[in-house]
Amino acid sequence: MADYEELKQMALDSGFSHVGDLDVDTIELKQEVRDMCSADKCHAYAKNWSCPPACGTIEECAKKVHKYKRGILLQTTGEVDTMDIDDIMELAADHKEHYDTFQKKVRKQYPDAMIIRDGACTKCKTCTYPDAPCRFPNELFHPMEGLGMLVSEVCQRNNLPYYYGPGTLTYVGCVLIE
Repeated sequence: MADYEELKQMALDSGFSHVGDLDVDTIELKQEVRDMCSADKCHAYAKNWSCPPACGTIEECAKKVHKYKRGILLQTTGEVDTMDIDDIMELAADHKEHYDTFQKKVRKQYPDAMIIRDGACTKCKTCTYPDAPCRFPNELFHPMEGLGMLVSEVCQRNNLPYYYGPGTLTYVGCVLIE
């Protein structure tokens, strides 16, 4: 059984700003969130194993997610000038670094953990989808939105703020461990 207090401390030690408990029963996967992916604003729709449609139908994603009962939410929050793309990109890079550090630790202790992040998997410079299998299936992670999660709602339902005030931006992910 996972030691969630140890995991939360490990997450904070990895650089995350905020962590919180996650009750998987509070996660509702929504088709309308998945449908937003098809607009392809992030340029990963139908181009990445971690994203729709490759990650499965909403029903298949629900099966993957709800085989777990608990997890932790992970956030990187920073003060940014929302008009300055460099600020935003720096915070995104920080969040990715925190996740990369934490993910390595988690995978050693909990190889069956489900890693869920913001945005598409970026392990490979160019994803093999749809022409060949994923090169690193044990390191693949899925985006919260790609699975159908409304991120602010997941945070709210688990008593972790999503908004930390004017001039701030928060990147969110989670890890499901049973």
